[in-house]
Amino acid sequence: MKPLLIVMVKEPRPGRVKTRLGRDIGIVGAAWWFRHQTRRLLRRIEDPRWQVVLAVAPDAEGLQSRIWPAHLPRWPQGRGNLGDRMARMLRAAPGAACVIGADIPGINRKELARAFTALGNHDAVFGPAPDGGYWLVGLKHPRRAPPSLFDGVRWSGPHALADSRATLPGYRIAQVSTLRDVDEIHDLP
Repeated sequence: MKPLLIVMVKEPRPGRVKTRLGRDIGIVGAAWWFRHQTRRLLRRIEDPRWQVVLAVAPDAEGLQSRIWPAHLPRWPQGRGNLGDRMARMLRAAPGAACVIGADIPGINRKELARAFTALGNHDAVFGPAPDGGYWLVGLKHPRRAPPSLFDGVRWSGPHALADSRATLPGYRIAQVSTLRDVDEIHDLP
């Protein structure tokens, strides 16, 4: 069974995606950037070593969207905060799985292969971001994840990675390369 690479995506509607970036470049520009960044990313990351799945939001609109490639399976993210939604996506995976966001221009097959390889002898893997968050989280056995996975995480701040790691007590955790996500104009490549 191939591992899963779950990509968290939102429909790229102005005012619904990249709102902090939208304050800098306008909400239409931020939505345009996200749409095109995501399309480039999806072309770059498809690989026969893993299956790509899109975790879409909002659920109904994302499942029917013609924006994303039709050949990629789609799962509705459902309700809740980012942690609730990521935990739900991971627990739906039958085997090893990694979750990434679509707003990290530096993601490539080599970085993803390192993360999946790390799950060979670790229970979890994180790809840190310079701001204290992370661009990737993966679990070797996601269906065995603690019920408190991602509970109490302070998202969008300098504690997100440390808080997330703390929800995996006793796990052997690997770390791969640090990559930058795009939240504000100074993050754009």
